[in-house]
Amino acid sequence: MDSIEEKRVYGTRDGATRLYVTSSIGVVRVRVAGDTVGEFSLCARCNARDIATVADGRVVIATDEDIREETAANRDTDAANRDDFALENTGFGPAVAVGATRSTLLAAGPDGELGYRDLRNRNDGTDWHRCSADAITSVRAIDRDLVATDDGVYRFRPADGELEHAGLSDVRDVSAAGIPLAATADGLYKLGNGWMAIREEPFETVTADPRTERGRLARAHAISSADGSNSATVNDTNSRGAVYAFTDDDWTAIETPDEPIVDIGYGTGSTAEREQSDGSTETSSDSGSESTGPIYAVTEQGTILVTTEGTDEENSWRRRSLGVTDVTGLAVPASTVESSTER
Repeated sequence: MDSIEEKRVYGTRDGATRLYVTSSIGVVRVRVAGDTVGEFSLCARCNARDIATVADGRVVIATDEDIREETAANRDTDAANRDDFALENTGFGPAVAVGATRSTLLAAGPDGELGYRDLRNRNDGTDWHRCSADAITSVRAIDRDLVATDDGVYRFRPADGELEHAGLSDVRDVSAAGIPLAATADGLYKLGNGWMAIREEPFETVTADPRTERGRLARAHAISSADGSNSATVNDTNSRGAVYAFTDDDWTAIETPDEPIVDIGYGTGSTAEREQSDGSTETSSDSGSESTGPIYAVTEQGTILVTTEGTDEENSWRRRSLGVTDVTGLAVPASTVESSTER
């Protein structure tokens, strides 16, 4: 049962961050303040396979029917109506993965075919351009311009809309922030002078703080395959095992709850963008670092986990069940720290 203090925090929503969790029954929006999980609700019903955010803070969902994009009106609406959440179809078709750069939306279908569209154009369902590579039969994940496939890592070139093979094979996940990382069937890799092995065991998931400066790592996590399993499919949550955190220039295993973690996200530290009632953003003047701020995680069984301790130890995680299962992803959009003007 929530304490009186927790109820008071969520009566005003001051400083709350909005997270989005995707599952087989839809998208759940969760409000978190510090390490306290507050209000949550199912804001869209769909079979959600993946989730990404675009530069203006909207979310994009890969579903078994289409790529569905949060409507621009959601970001333009006044504070009193911002709890409304609407998605619109984009005309891509059934999808298993989605990612975005600042200007381009990239998506993958269940047959390994990829497509892209310019986010600066109005969504009229006709502006998807197809791109593919003959060797790709399965796309596992997309992060910015990197694509994880059964044939390795590919990099999307927005200048000509082509895919360029970047190495490795049987890649399950990629992270583009800071230093590119790849989770593969035989290890965890970072991109330096070619792909360099970090750990030699099967990995399923890898993620890094999207605010990380190029050429360095601040906060990053990777999830290995359970029992050294060497087989996986898209969103195969049953194969996830130990969680590793990048700390003090090294990757170390951390204590986590028993439920398998599907995805991990990162909040801001003392520097945060706050949404104003006119839809603009304001950045606090406190000095901050991408290495500070809360860490969020979600399990396949629908438990949201939050820690602000910086140690990622099991006893530091606050948790709350969201009442959904078959969870596939987690997103922490930019500019989702709510201020008192949003009451």
